[in-house]
Amino acid sequence: MQDSKDRQKGFSIASRLKSFRYATRGLRVLVREEHNARVHLAASLCAVGGGAALRLSPGEWRWLVLAIALVWLAEAFNTAIEDLCDRICPDFDPAIGRIKDLAAAGVLVASLAAAAIGLLTLGPPLLRVLQ
Repeated sequence: MQDSKDRQKGFSIASRLKSFRYATRGLRVLVREEHNARVHLAASLCAVGGGAALRLSPGEWRWLVLAIALVWLAEAFNTAIEDLCDRICPDFDPAIGRIKDLAAAGVLVASLAAAAIGLLTLGPPLLRVLQ
């Protein structure tokens, strides 16, 4: 967790490295503690493996990377919103439930878009290989 001293200082390489450490720690927590993040990890690895096997062009990789990043961003923001909501209001609250549902909807939209991008990107080269 970033402390107030880091925020008050100007730019430094050391503070930027700390920032990367915090972000890396957040990614580890996401994968270790969130079941859906592990599902996204498996899907990401399959997409990257498929792209490598099909020898995608740089332009095709661009779409695949964007789709993967979109889902991971949505999942990280959703998890952060859910954790914050749970911290603020541990008991059931319909308004908090609505907020959490809206955040989860963002992950669903990102996942559906990524699936479409994956099919459009991996589908044609896969069909060429299969023919």
